Amino acid sequence: MPYCEVDRYQSGDKWEGVRLFYRRYGRGATKVLLVVGLAGTHDSWGLQIKGLTGSVEPTDEEAGAGAAAADDDGEGEGPGIEVCAFDNRGVGRSSILPHKSSYSTAIMARDALAVMDHLGWKKAHVFGHSMGAMISCKLAAIAPHRLCSLGLLNVTGGGLECLPKVDGQMLSLAFRFLRAKTPEERAHVDLETHYTKEYLDEKLESCTRRAILYKEYVKNISASGMQSSCGFEGQVNACWTHKLTTKELDTIRGAGFLVSVIHGRSDIIAQLCHAKRLADRLLPAARMVDLQGAHLVSHERPEEVNNAMMDLIKATKSAMKPHEWSSQPENTSEAGALISARPVTLTIRKDEAGNAAVAVYNFLAKFQLSFLYLIGLIVMGFEHMRNIVRVMKPVRVAAIES
Repeated sequence: MPYCEVDRYQSGDKWEGVRLFYRRYGRGATKVLLVVGLAGTHDSWGLQIKGLTGSVEPTDEEAGAGAAAADDDGEGEGPGIEVCAFDNRGVGRSSILPHKSSYSTAIMARDALAVMDHLGWKKAHVFGHSMGAMISCKLAAIAPHRLCSLGLLNVTGGGLECLPKVDGQMLSLAFRFLRAKTPEERAHVDLETHYTKEYLDEKLESCTRRAILYKEYVKNISASGMQSSCGFEGQVNACWTHKLTTKELDTIRGAGFLVSVIHGRSDIIAQLCHAKRLADRLLPAARMVDLQGAHLVSHERPEEVNNAMMDLIKATKSAMKPHEWSSQPENTSEAGALISARPVTLTIRKDEAGNAAVAVYNFLAKFQLSFLYLIGLIVMGFEHMRNIVRVMKPVRVAAIES
């Protein structure tokens, strides 16, 4: 199996290597690195891998892979695309580190960079989803010279922006997610958070898409196993502590590569407004593409997402300038994609305010999961009591005239 050792950590009296499991697909001079989101594994990118390479069959060549690809700069003119997708630390077949301090978007960005080094890739088009998009932003800030382009799917700015819109549905989902102990329980919650209701309820022959996806989710979760609490808490910590500084934003914006921010309009996890704000802050390099869909818009609208990814790759190959990329007029395509460019709106904060915000983030990080669990428990308890009252409420029966 192809693994890349990226780091070492102390476990008791000995040091263990941090190994990342990865897969390669397709062949070609154009290199694409896919960075998955929270609790996801490399195969979450299946629809994009097939769209980019035409196949989901791995082409791994672990022995000598780096040497064979040492001259690849990711921007070759030859035909074909080579894709690499990997499991982040804390999930799947990659190492599970026991301490939350071993997880941050900066650390995980260096993991992604180590995978590129292992493969011998000088540059690549980097696409990230959700937490993976945060990691990709950090990678772009740490090593901008290693990116051909940057694609951000369902992204937020981290910290408080990781908190979803609070309503009854979300509190119920949070409660059920934290209580999920089996693949079946987890699958029910994942479906409701990943897709729109309209998409799930769509009829496909003799059953709904929900029923089909439920079986697939249970099968996949059973095969890979439920994510460990250490891995989950560590990855949540990475999202919660993520932040792009003004300097990092300036680095990404001025690096010269193009950026595409792709988002589902009905995403209840990563709110659309945060993605639009980030796209604004990355102008003139960024273009905003919002599609009809939810958090897994890449699964719900794979053709449109794949087209947006290919548009970014083609624009990069044609040496399109950032201002040309972002200045195209707003329009709605036949596929339902809204592509827009907006004026720059930057918010400048004083150092004191920034420090205060960091202190608040650190404070809330200690209580976020407990808070969601408690609120979810209260909401579920309230609903239970209301149902009991409904059952006990006397029913009026009309008198029957004799």
